[in-house]
Amino acid sequence: MTIEAPDQTVAREFVKFAIGAGVLRFGEFKTKAGRLSPYFFNSALFDNGSTLLRLAEFYSRRLDASGLGFDMIFGPAYKGITLAAALAIEYGRRGRTLPFAYNRKEAKDHGEGGIVVGAPLRGRVVIVDDVITDGASKRESVELIRSQGAEPVAVLIALDRMERGGSGDKLSAHSAVMDFERDHGLPVIAIATLADLLEYLNSDADSSLAAHADAVARYRERYGV
Repeated sequence: MTIEAPDQTVAREFVKFAIGAGVLRFGEFKTKAGRLSPYFFNSALFDNGSTLLRLAEFYSRRLDASGLGFDMIFGPAYKGITLAAALAIEYGRRGRTLPFAYNRKEAKDHGEGGIVVGAPLRGRVVIVDDVITDGASKRESVELIRSQGAEPVAVLIALDRMERGGSGDKLSAHSAVMDFERDHGLPVIAIATLADLLEYLNSDADSSLAAHADAVARYRERYGV
């Protein structure tokens, strides 16, 4: 199916929220790839009930707007566990009982055993996480879900950095998100993208942030897709 384009109102509200919560920061940060980025998105800083509840609201709004049909959600360990639980709670608050599950990093050999915790993996499953860096945990999730006889149908993330992989002059032509979609045939649904962040910085919404727009734009020109 065709996934509906992002709702720009939701994206803009999310960027404002993430900045206000101190989750999206500006300065100079070294990425996992060794690059110096002028911004950093750290979802671990959604570390209290109020911000987590609001985050789950954004996830649900974006997922609903996508038009995707699904039966349950799955959160890859570790960050995805909290996100999947929060999203299930948000849907429950709105009247929909939505099963969720997550994986252990190592299989449990006592008690109930196994590697999957929560509801049985059945039907159409949405994988929920914060970002896609190299896509490894999401690939493992896809394989696990399929091994249980369920169907992974999409990955839902908070922010798409729209950033190419590789190093030096050997940069990939595609982003991690694009590579994942190509390799697995699954759509990646993001609440907001780097383009949304740049649009927000270049707007009149917060003049104190305008100074960061040029640095973010240069970074995107060098590493972005």
